[in-house]
Amino acid sequence: MESGDSNIIIHVISVLFNMSWQIFWPLAFGLILSSFIRHLLPVDTVVKHLGKTDAKSLTFTTILGMVSSSCSYAAASLSHTLLAKKATLANAMAFLVSSTNLIVEMFIVLVALMGWTFLWGEVIGGLILIATVGFLFSRFYPKEVEQELRQHIESAEPAKHAHSDCGMDMSNMKHETSYCGMDMSNMKSETSDCGMDMSSMKHETSDCGMDMSNMKHDHSMHHHMDMPAQEETGLMSKITKSAGFFQMDLAMIGKEILIGVVVSSILIALVPQERWKALFISNDVGLPTWLHSLLDVIIGIFVAMIAYVCSVGNLILAAALWHGGISFGGVIGFILADVLTIPMMGVYKKYYGKRPTKWMVGLLFLSILFTGLCVDAIFNGFGWVSTDQTVRTLNQSGFGMNMTTVMNLIFIPLSIWYYRLGKKANAGMGMNM
Repeated sequence: MESGDSNIIIHVISVLFNMSWQIFWPLAFGLILSSFIRHLLPVDTVVKHLGKTDAKSLTFTTILGMVSSSCSYAAASLSHTLLAKKATLANAMAFLVSSTNLIVEMFIVLVALMGWTFLWGEVIGGLILIATVGFLFSRFYPKEVEQELRQHIESAEPAKHAHSDCGMDMSNMKHETSYCGMDMSNMKSETSDCGMDMSSMKHETSDCGMDMSNMKHDHSMHHHMDMPAQEETGLMSKITKSAGFFQMDLAMIGKEILIGVVVSSILIALVPQERWKALFISNDVGLPTWLHSLLDVIIGIFVAMIAYVCSVGNLILAAALWHGGISFGGVIGFILADVLTIPMMGVYKKYYGKRPTKWMVGLLFLSILFTGLCVDAIFNGFGWVSTDQTVRTLNQSGFGMNMTTVMNLIFIPLSIWYYRLGKKANAGMGMNM
């Protein structure tokens, strides 16, 4: 192997390591938070606040997203959780947008890297995008496709799969007249089955939302139906069950996350910043302002789709695009399109199915395109965009005594322990993934 090839490989590995190091803790934190929400957040609470789409619910989802996670993959998991808890699709998508684009760490990096103008562009753009997403998804997402989406979510839940729970056939639980040799005709109103508290099974659609704290995980339910109901309670029980969702999430979308980070690292390492200039239309072409802005926003979204790392790490490439000559609206469109990357589309497909994902991606694209055009018109119309905008270098060194290192030292061992705990819990319930 020649020295040049060796240096390229080393550079790619270095970029891959640095990017992985930057996004690990927010990704782990977001997925862990998602697992706890899925297990602990009551369905009626979500339905009460997010069961209908209005200004109040969109405000609530925006605030919830701002305090949740900065990683799009984790945000996708959290929005999937909200949908599983019966939130409206518009509210779930508004959460997805706010949790990736209206977060404190992104604001800090934007000011440090690109200046205050881009911070306000991101804030105003994010709010416009949330309102647009709420409107489009509530009015134009087909009801039959949404029904298909929700059926896909329900069918993926462990307890719904093949009508079984912990390896026990429960498909006829609500209408069979006998079970364990005992009259079960009043199953819906009774609270006990062979000495086991099963009252919570009446209303829940899957064990992802069902309180199973009274079930013994480490013994077969075919032979041990007289377990004491008070076992498996307390904080550790809740942590164990939440860890099961964490492990299942990684099993479902882990491959897409890995592919996304690797591809993005290769692009950043091998494509010089100057090459991006070839994508943009020169101001000397003489196109109408609105058409030039439209094309730049489309280009920005397209670049984001193929070159995404994470919400914060993506700002490095945004700076390169600004230097390359893209319009202000094009930069904002690029930043907001972190929810439309190819790996993220793979995650949506896993979560929601093929046809629901196509509609989701289409409406998100139109929402981001509209937002980019609005931001470009507002900031250029008021003369807020400086042509000599300064772009400073963001320090991407791996190790060092900084917040990223401290948080990774906490979340790397925590996530490994949490994953193993969840894998053991799922294996005990016959739900290996």
